[in-house]
Parts: sequence; C-alpha cells; structure tokens
Amino acid sequence: MAAYTRMAYYKGEGRVYKGTVKDVPGFDPEKDAAALRKAMKGLGTDEDTLTDILVARSNEQRQKIAGCYKNLYGRDLCEDIQSEVSGSYETLLTALLCPADKYDAREICKALKGAGTSENVLTEILATRPKPCIQLLRKVYQEEFGSSLEDDIKSDTSGHFGRVLVSLLQAKRDDPSFIDHAEAKKDAKIIFDAGEKICGTDEEAIISILCTESRPQLLQVFQEYHNLAGKSIEESLKRETSGTLEAALLAIVACIRDPPMYFAEQLYCAMKGSGTDEATVIRVMVSRSEIDLQDIKAAMKMKYGTTLHSMIQGDIGGYIGKALLKLCGGND
Repeated sequence: MAAYTRMAYYKGEGRVYKGTVKDVPGFDPEKDAAALRKAMKGLGTDEDTLTDILVARSNEQRQKIAGCYKNLYGRDLCEDIQSEVSGSYETLLTALLCPADKYDAREICKALKGAGTSENVLTEILATRPKPCIQLLRKVYQEEFGSSLEDDIKSDTSGHFGRVLVSLLQAKRDDPSFIDHAEAKKDAKIIFDAGEKICGTDEEAIISILCTESRPQLLQVFQEYHNLAGKSIEESLKRETSGTLEAALLAIVACIRDPPMYFAEQLYCAMKGSGTDEATVIRVMVSRSEIDLQDIKAAMKMKYGTTLHSMIQGDIGGYIGKALLKLCGGND
C-alpha cells in the first residue's frame, strides 16, 4: 500500500490547520535516532529525552526516525520504548510513533475487540474523519487485522446505532462548493416528519440524511429545521432518540456544527470530576495535534473558562503529564 497517511490528506486539502505540532526545521533523523538509543541503552531510561524528541516531531518525521533507528541499530524503536516505559506514558509514546492511518485502525480494533464495545470511540473516529480518511481506514484495517471493518462493526454492534456506524463507514459524505437550499428544506421536513410529527421515530430517515449530506448542506438543514420546528435539531434528537443512537447522532451534529468544540467537550469530560479518562485524552490529543488542537484549546477556554494546559496540570502527573503538557503547546 502507498505511504499515504491521514496527515498527507490534511496537508493536501488546502485548508489552514492550527495544530500544536509541526515539522521541525533542520530535522536530522539520524541524530534523533542516536539520542533515543542513548536514552534507552544501559541502566535506566532518560524519559525527558524520549518526550522532548517524540512529542516535538511531526508524525511524518517520527516515521523517518523509526526507519533510521532500525537501519542504525537493527532494532524496532517502538518495541524498545515498550520495554523501557509502561502505563499511560507508554501508550502515548507508541501512539505518537504510529502512522496516523494505522492509529485510527488500531483504536477502532481495540474498541471492538476489548472487554465490551467502546461505542464512544467508534462514534468519535467515524464521525470526525473526512471521506478520504474513512476510505483509507477501511484498507488499513483489513491489512492490519485481516478482516473487514464493516463486518466487525456489524458483529459487535446492533440496531440503529450499528446502522449509523455502517453508514458513516461508506464515506458517502461529499463536500460540494454550493448549498442546495431547496434540498435543505426538503431534508429538514423529512427529519421533522420522521420525529416530531409522528408517534414514534423513523430513525432510518434521520440516519440517512445525517450520515451522507455534506457539512455545508447539513448546516443549512439544521437552520431550516429550526425554522420549521421552532427548536434545534439537538433538542429533537434528545427527545426522539435514546442510548447509543442518541449519543451517536448528537456527536455527528456536534462535529458538523463545530469540530473543535466537539473535541473540547470530549477532553473536558475526560478530566472533570474525580478520575481521569487518560485513554480519551491521549487519543484526542494525538489525533488532533497536527490538525486543530490550537482551535480545540480555544474552544475549551471559551466554553469552560479554563485551559487544556491547566486541566492536564491539575489531573495528570508523572512523565505522561509532562509529555501531554508539551503536546498541548502552552497555557493559552
């Protein structure tokens, strides 16, 4: 398979993205590989060096470091890291070393094959990745695990929630340069008739529209729906659906309206109160670090009046905390 990663898609898309991690100027993969080997050779481990190098480099640069490491020492960098560190810190470093496309595939596999199905992980990944990334995800999953992602989703999920995931997996969402206002009004009425107007809910009609229309088109549908129903589509979904289906549809709407705000909410909920969902913090920060983590930080500050940096500082300690603070890129 060609070395085409999720980040290659984002970089070639022509949009301005505000990540906290960028290519390091004057990058020398052999120098970095040698420093990483020194940090792990012999007794003890220099975790600060591991963090300073791996967090600060882009995903593309990390792949080059891993290649040089194997050429120079005949060793696998990821395996050496796994033998030297443990826990959430190991999870973060190995996530950073994983090509972006494989990382999504592995997180989905973990969500499907672990003890119970992690519906929120499946929804998060499938609802937020653009069409080319979903298409790539299907290929990489098949190559990595020898099975069809669609078949695995069908066997591990059920009902309308499963249909939402399968629909998103078809990657039918286009991004046209125009908005069809007449079609938006028609779709808004279909959603209204499928929910508020009848006794019971026609979930399939709602799923079809939310999982296939483009983002600009759906934003117009949401406006037309509010004009028709006198309430937001979120209010209606909360009233007409429940459980994993409700969560999935609300996540789709949130991602369409404001992707950075959606991820800011994920991060805030992962760290508020007692206990911290470090797996979610790591997954979101790693996957968005080169895309829109700066925008996510701004969204968190605007909605919750606190910063991502301060939340990490207050909730996560040790080497994992230091690494996440570096990945966060400042207390702004």
